[in-house]
Amino acid sequence: MSVERILDARLRDRVVSAEHAAALIQPGETVAMSGFTGSGYPKAVPMALARQIEQAHQQGQPFQIKLLTGASTAPELDGALAKADGIAMRMPFQSDPDARKRINDGMLDYIDIHLSHVAQHVWFGLYGQIDTAVIEVSAIREDGALVPSTSVGNNKTWLDLARKVIIEVNDWQPAGVDGMHDIYYGTALPPQRRPIPLVQGNDRIGETALRCDPDKIVAVVRTHGPDRNSPFTPIDATSEQIAGHLIAFLQHEVARGRLPANLLPLQSGVGNIPNAVLAGLAKSGLRGLSAFTEVIQDGMLELLKSGVLDYASCTGFALSPDANEEFKRNIDFYRRRIIMRTQEISNHPELVRRLGCIGMNGMIETDLYGNVNSTHVMGSRIMNGIGGSGDFARNGFLSTFLSPSTAKNGTISSIVPMVSHVDHTEHDVSIIVTEQGLADLRGLPPRARARAVIDHCAHPDFRDLLDDYFQRACRDSYGKHTPHLLPEALSWHQRWLDTGSMKP
Repeated sequence: MSVERILDARLRDRVVSAEHAAALIQPGETVAMSGFTGSGYPKAVPMALARQIEQAHQQGQPFQIKLLTGASTAPELDGALAKADGIAMRMPFQSDPDARKRINDGMLDYIDIHLSHVAQHVWFGLYGQIDTAVIEVSAIREDGALVPSTSVGNNKTWLDLARKVIIEVNDWQPAGVDGMHDIYYGTALPPQRRPIPLVQGNDRIGETALRCDPDKIVAVVRTHGPDRNSPFTPIDATSEQIAGHLIAFLQHEVARGRLPANLLPLQSGVGNIPNAVLAGLAKSGLRGLSAFTEVIQDGMLELLKSGVLDYASCTGFALSPDANEEFKRNIDFYRRRIIMRTQEISNHPELVRRLGCIGMNGMIETDLYGNVNSTHVMGSRIMNGIGGSGDFARNGFLSTFLSPSTAKNGTISSIVPMVSHVDHTEHDVSIIVTEQGLADLRGLPPRARARAVIDHCAHPDFRDLLDDYFQRACRDSYGKHTPHLLPEALSWHQRWLDTGSMKP
């Protein structure tokens, strides 16, 4: 590893080992780290910190930190610190199995909030003082400006508010990413807010690098390591069916004149189903599409390369190893078509409403009336978190939620009488899609929504059971507006916990 990426002579003098940098973090600190969905997170300092925490615990000394990030990170960060029992509190999103287990065992406090709220809440001081920020960058310019790597997330806020800053300069990241970022410094807290001057999803309104007071930078660590690159999972038949239903619906909306021929800016969650939707769009005949989203994954790169997608605005990447090599190999092409923004812009509710985004997100379950649970298994065990889905569900032009109709080898129905946890209320959900079909809930009163969900989205193994529940609820419930049988409403979940199946 060379120092060629560190052009500021002042900061070259602060290059130290990861161990030295990690030793600057003290027990009980609130530490804010870069990273969004497995990209742009620090690779070396968290691992060194985890080792120091383990050593402290072996000597009988308490050592935990409060950890803030942009979203999920990787085993080298969340995983290492969770295994070392080094996290007292985690916010705002995670996907690590070790962290998840500790959260669900009640050993790690977890605050799951909308991603658009994170920076504002931290500026308001709701999580106390940020003691240390650990930020990965791809380079440091001569004037000290920090060129982000493959995510931006909340890095601007972390650098603004932290008392001390540790920078990891990762020369594995492509140097050509310089110029891809758009860091907007015009946000403010109420009542000083002013309109954000972004009218089209590809407008550039900020700077290409992050600012940081050099006096706050206490250490610079050189690294050479890849992002968490998840192998690409071949698209399965169920995902293709779900994608087919959604794309047919979008084409229908274009034909009806409710959507323009090039749709509206797309927001896509991460996973096999969103990748299937993106792959289907490539074959749909639709052109001139755009994306205003949080994460770019393999399918979106393909759409950009094929010319189906004109541009994509995001805050981070979630690429397979092959897609990442494609990105690095053709970085000049993608730099002209991808804009990476701060999380408070990529997820800004007013911008989502202004641009008219089409939200496409996954769910764990939905009930008959369109309430969606996207975070908790059986009501109490967190899976990952709400992420940005709420930002787009509440404010987007179309809010679609996608899922197979069953889970756990058919023992769980994703369509239930009442969800065991609510993340997105019936008021924020437009479209439900499973491999069975699509239910358009717009303009429908509750009982008509229930009929659409049962008839179009439920698996045949559960459809009659749902119909029976609904018919009896319409007859016997306390009120007829949103019929429920309270003693039975969550009985399906309890039956699964008791017997391993929702089927009677």
